[in-house]
Amino acid sequence: MSSNPFLLAADNSPNLLPLLRANPELASAQDEHGYSLMHAAASYNHLDLLRILATEFHVNVDLKDEDGETALFVVETLDCAKMLVEELHADIAVRGEEDKTAAQKIAEEGDFTDVAVFLRMKELEAGIAGVNGTSPSESTQANSVHAPPPVPEGLTVDLGTMNPDEDAGEVVDPTLRRRIEELASREDFQGEAGQEELRRLVTEVLRGEVGDEREVRQRTS
Repeated sequence: MSSNPFLLAADNSPNLLPLLRANPELASAQDEHGYSLMHAAASYNHLDLLRILATEFHVNVDLKDEDGETALFVVETLDCAKMLVEELHADIAVRGEEDKTAAQKIAEEGDFTDVAVFLRMKELEAGIAGVNGTSPSESTQANSVHAPPPVPEGLTVDLGTMNPDEDAGEVVDPTLRRRIEELASREDFQGEAGQEELRRLVTEVLRGEVGDEREVRQRTS
């Protein structure tokens, strides 16, 4: 039976917690590449394990691997991203060695668009700058060279993931909030026109092209 905590975490094995409670120092252990149990739990979407690591064993949710990346960089589901950010207070402003936040890296990889959009919205709320420390408006030009890949043509979003009373209400920027509410309330939201508009909005959010109005007000107030 394996006693390797990283393998046990990946499998969400029932043997892991007894091992950690007998050896609490293992909860914060990192391998030779800086990979931690936090990274493993986030990558494999083991939400209960993430919560236990943070609350019972007080593991730093922002542990960095050898690339300077935290567990947030390896998230593949919206639920996991929300837990890390909203419940466990992971730092969305952390930049890895490539000088990218988790939102930027996930957006460029193009596999988990809902996660990337959620994290970018959180960046907008916090007033976090765009690519390479530029403001969102400046990052629009920067991204013309290093633009994220196109949003997948088959992208569809369930209305539940864009509920104006929930997700949109968390977005500080009024322009972004208004556009989400208008889009989610359209009768043709699930049709071709609605989905095309959604793809456009998602691309703008990922590129930092939404939120300029809020940034201008902050700088001039």
